[in-house]
Amino acid sequence: MKKIVVLGKPGSGKSTLSKSLASATKIQLYALDSIEFKKNGDRVDRVTYDKEHEKILSYGSWIIDGFGPIESFNRRLEAADTLIYIELPYIISYWLVTKRFLKGLIVKPEGWPDGSSILKGTLESYKVLRLCPKFWNNSFMQKLENISTNKSLYVIRSVSELNSFIDKNVK
Repeated sequence: MKKIVVLGKPGSGKSTLSKSLASATKIQLYALDSIEFKKNGDRVDRVTYDKEHEKILSYGSWIIDGFGPIESFNRRLEAADTLIYIELPYIISYWLVTKRFLKGLIVKPEGWPDGSSILKGTLESYKVLRLCPKFWNNSFMQKLENISTNKSLYVIRSVSELNSFIDKNVK
């Protein structure tokens, strides 16, 4: 467990798990939002993003949380030795996005890009969640299983599995 991809729908707990995993393993966490967006919330240009993404992939160890452009997502899946797919029920993801928004009205969520609107981000998360069944589906799960023949693949399907993942899988 040296090159870890944490993936899943918006509001699935990726960032929370990634932070706990980084703390438990002492592996550097790279949240894609921090390289995909500027301080004011605007997207960086694609060349800059791709250059930074490839630099991270060249390191000996990393935890990457986020999706980013599909080409970089696929590249990350190939480069990783560990895939952690959080596949919570949609109702839970909607609730977690809503909870993040409500908390964000008081305190900016940890790791949230400076200058990025919590309302705009929440609406975008809802929009993406509506589209998710087209991507996060049985075909995607089959793809993960196919590419994970020489990798560790963990699929988390409940909040209790999410909450106990570190204790059960990190030594």
